[in-house]
Amino acid sequence: MSDSPNSTTTRHELLFLNYFRLAQALVYVGLAFTPAGMGWPHLDSAGLARLVAVVYLLFAIAIVSINHMTRALGWLAILGTLFVDIGAAVLAIAAMNDARIGIAMMLAVNLAAGALLLPLRLALFLAALATLGVLGRTLLSLPHMASADDRDVLESGLFGIAYFSIVVLCNVLGRQLRASEALAEQRSIDLVNLSQVNELIIRRMKTGVMLVDDANRIHQINESAWMLLGNPSSDQRDLGRVAPELSRRLYHWITSGKLDETATQLADGMPEVIPRFSRLAPNDDSLVLIFLDDTSLVSRRAEELTLSSLGRLSASIAHEIRNPLAAIRYSAQLLAESTDMNPTDLRMVEIINNHCSRLNEIIENILQLSRRERSRPETLNLGDWSHSFVEEYKQGNDLGADSLRVIDNSASPVVAVADPQQLQQVIWNLVQNALRYGRMPGESARVMVVVRHGEHGVPILEVIDRGPGIAPKVAAQIFEPFYTTHEYGTGLGLYLARQMAEANQAALEYVRVAGGGSCFRLVLTPPARIEPAV
Repeated sequence: MSDSPNSTTTRHELLFLNYFRLAQALVYVGLAFTPAGMGWPHLDSAGLARLVAVVYLLFAIAIVSINHMTRALGWLAILGTLFVDIGAAVLAIAAMNDARIGIAMMLAVNLAAGALLLPLRLALFLAALATLGVLGRTLLSLPHMASADDRDVLESGLFGIAYFSIVVLCNVLGRQLRASEALAEQRSIDLVNLSQVNELIIRRMKTGVMLVDDANRIHQINESAWMLLGNPSSDQRDLGRVAPELSRRLYHWITSGKLDETATQLADGMPEVIPRFSRLAPNDDSLVLIFLDDTSLVSRRAEELTLSSLGRLSASIAHEIRNPLAAIRYSAQLLAESTDMNPTDLRMVEIINNHCSRLNEIIENILQLSRRERSRPETLNLGDWSHSFVEEYKQGNDLGADSLRVIDNSASPVVAVADPQQLQQVIWNLVQNALRYGRMPGESARVMVVVRHGEHGVPILEVIDRGPGIAPKVAAQIFEPFYTTHEYGTGLGLYLARQMAEANQAALEYVRVAGGGSCFRLVLTPPARIEPAV
């Protein structure tokens, strides 16, 4: 078939054909059983006419019933029913010659419906079959009909031409109709999808969006606006009750055309917003869009832009500082090698070297802040990796009385996916801070690197110390850039550690230890859940 039998258009066309066939059969019955006194039509074979009419009527009723039960017919079934239509029409013309024109015209409707439902080659085959049937019946009846002449042959030939023309025209129109229907259906699907996408975008927007009518009633509201209004109940649609200040500003904007751009808080505990208004149509206040810009998001974006600019500026300055700093350090080292130096001068040289090392550490942190290198994750056994890290750290740093050890009591290996170089930088930074600040007054630092499985088997790496811990107010800000409580700190260590953790799809958080101490917990990604780094 030129279209699926289950499509809406095909079902309608098939339903029309079946009901037309039923009406056609009723016409045959009416003609075949016309009272003899009427005189028209003259039945050349009354028995044949009535048999054809009754059988065709039963066939039409059966096809209508089948179509209602199955809702669809295959093209072979449709082709078979059209064969029956042609055969019944040819027999009806043979039995009721007076009604041949009307019967032949009704057969054209059957062929037209078939052209809509079937491929063009099959439709042309049916037209040829109908033409042969009508023309053959006329040619066969000429020797036996006293009133027959060449006009009957011409008439049958013209019907054949009409059959072919109708079939071609209906098939072309049917294809165009189906193409238009498919295009309209695709456009409808695209429109629905676009509407859903737009609705999802508006619902998930960080900016609050509301649609308010001229009666001050809220028609639509997205999630951000709902939260900024203090999570009102769904039945509260009066803007004057939900947000009186916003309603006042809307009225002021409509009446005066001036927008109050000062920040305001619409509900207790919610951030301040800056409302903006826009009409859906020019000079029409029946529907107004209200946009609520969260000032905290604006401040955060400004902070990110400032931080990015500051990072680039700091990196350029750090590059300029590096060369003279290297020269100072090299000169100090040459002075320290001199045999003529007294103890006081040696102490001064040591101070120069210490501050050069500190400046170099600051420069390295600033350069790391600006570089943000892409992670190259590998599968790591955290137990083996932690032991190697601790041994390497001890070899490169004199711990003195301080202690650094690994605790790995897991029954099975703790495996994670991370960039080993970036992971080493994160843990090195955490261990360095723990050894520096995680000690009680007058006591040695005791730092542990704990390897364990978390909930659902998530790999966890923890750096724990037994120091005084971090005050809650300070703990809330320790991961912010340039925040430090130490006079010689840069405030970039923990910030960089968290940035590198996030680059490896890990989470770094501070956990206060009961009984004193601090814990920096790094929740890594197991191998089965790793995603490509961006």
